[in-house]
Amino acid sequence: MPAEKIALSGKQETFLITLYAKAMESRMPDSLLKDAFAAEAICRIDYDFAKLNVPHDPMIGLALRAKILDDWTWEFINHTPVATVLHLGCGLDSRVFRLEPPISVRWFDVDFPEVIALRRRLYPERDGCRLIGASVMDSGWLSDVPSEHPVMVIAEGLLPYLRKHEVLRLLDTLTAYFPSGELAFDGYSRLAISLLRLAPPIRVAGASLHWGIDDPRELERQVPKLKLVKELSGLDDPAQIARMTWPTRLTILWCQSVPAFRRLGRFLLYRFGNR
Repeated sequence: MPAEKIALSGKQETFLITLYAKAMESRMPDSLLKDAFAAEAICRIDYDFAKLNVPHDPMIGLALRAKILDDWTWEFINHTPVATVLHLGCGLDSRVFRLEPPISVRWFDVDFPEVIALRRRLYPERDGCRLIGASVMDSGWLSDVPSEHPVMVIAEGLLPYLRKHEVLRLLDTLTAYFPSGELAFDGYSRLAISLLRLAPPIRVAGASLHWGIDDPRELERQVPKLKLVKELSGLDDPAQIARMTWPTRLTILWCQSVPAFRRLGRFLLYRFGNR
């Protein structure tokens, strides 16, 4: 099968960072994610992944992020078997294949049209999963999504690339459209956003990071329907930290003792409506 050529830039290219990280972590003997679809996909894409310069430890960190959001999504599905899942900014993430939700769950993968076109060429069709090619900020696509059931909204690696007013408008729209649901995403402090802008993969892609959140409760004030129900730090999993190199482990140990650094990156779960 011929390799798929791609021509993306900026934030559209950043999905290759997470795809490559998940694929390479899945090839490790002690893999957390075991994402066979990602591992196969990078073999079918004509792209110089080495130029992204994704080190070993961030691969583990990105796999951990995906696994936490996978687990939260599965918990939602397990308690709400008739539901809708919105995977916003899905890129080439294979979450729907990793979780294998029941047919009673209507799953929607949403991303830019060119990303969705590539996704169609790389991944098989799956019953109950619909692909929508559109910017998440173009709310017109939402009219194609049924609104009568509770929704799980996943925004992995998406919101930092939006500006504050865009994040709030998106969340206001979603919480008004659906009667109830949950929202899961990775949130970074404003300091973390400044540091991430310096990361080699982000600089290579030429992407721009904007939105940071220092206090998860501030989002409750900005989008009143949202209520925080879970907050996890990326520094809380000893088993995954033990897989990282000793300089990273020492850095994490130091960060755990400094509040401003401990909250650089977190995984946040909010709820809205009658749930």
